[in-house]
Amino acid sequence: MAFDPDQLDALAAVVHEGSFDAAAQRLHVTPSAVSQRVKALEQQVGRVLVLRTRPCRPTEDGEVLVRLAGQIDVLGRDALGQLVPSPGSSRPVPSAAAMRRLPVAVNDDSMSTWFPDALADLPADVLLDLRREDQDLSAGLLRDGTVMAAVTADPRAVQGCRVRRLGAMRYLAVVAPARRAQWFGGGLRAEAFAAAPLLAFNREDGLQERFVAAVVGRRSAAPLVHYVPSQGAFVRLIESGVGWGMVPAAAAAEGLARGSLVELGPGRHLDVPLYWQHWALRTPTLDDLTERVVRAAAAALRPVARHGPAPRRE
Repeated sequence: MAFDPDQLDALAAVVHEGSFDAAAQRLHVTPSAVSQRVKALEQQVGRVLVLRTRPCRPTEDGEVLVRLAGQIDVLGRDALGQLVPSPGSSRPVPSAAAMRRLPVAVNDDSMSTWFPDALADLPADVLLDLRREDQDLSAGLLRDGTVMAAVTADPRAVQGCRVRRLGAMRYLAVVAPARRAQWFGGGLRAEAFAAAPLLAFNREDGLQERFVAAVVGRRSAAPLVHYVPSQGAFVRLIESGVGWGMVPAAAAAEGLARGSLVELGPGRHLDVPLYWQHWALRTPTLDDLTERVVRAAAAALRPVARHGPAPRRE
């Protein structure tokens, strides 16, 4: 079965933009034209591809075709970039239409530490589209074709994707020196953890809870929790004494060196395995991106164990 590229583009635009009107603006056509193209594609495959909700959402079948639209776009732009200039001419400066866009989902801790090293000296015809997303949403973005790759703590491959083990990010339990004396002057006891406020990235962030269980041998009573979904603010608030929390070793290094942070339990840490999921598609753009990410991760992360569940921090 051959698919009409304009119909695939219309479906992808509706899903990515969230409405037919926004898709029409992106494609520079009328909303009626977008609706007709999507309807024609649905008639061709004999099933509903997008739910007309607010925002519009793809069905499972729609996710397959949105991902196909993205893959065709990547393949086409890569092919255009590989065309050999005619004799006596030079390769032209790439136009906006010929630019290769890299939509990638990255968790905040990676975005704020090692991941930018993977993007140094990108080719001139490559544009970034980085999404700071958590694990569950990253999987959804891979499935529906919104992103072509993601850094995640989940080793389970999304359908249509491959998984590469990157390494483990080390987290340290840190706190402001005065707060350690105030809250944990009597030692790292369950009662102290139950009374001391902590910072968590979001409600799915289980690193602090896992650290407490490792130290005291059991879960403590529910503590006072501040939710702070930004690594920069997370570290600054710990330094200011708002609470304690688990911070990537690389992000904690400066504060530890100048004394604004101290470890709750020197020598204790948690290692979170990270994985690179990407479309099961071989293109120069995606292959180059994967090589860059694997190389940057090898330089910054620790070897990851091949067994055991990963604590969650996306």
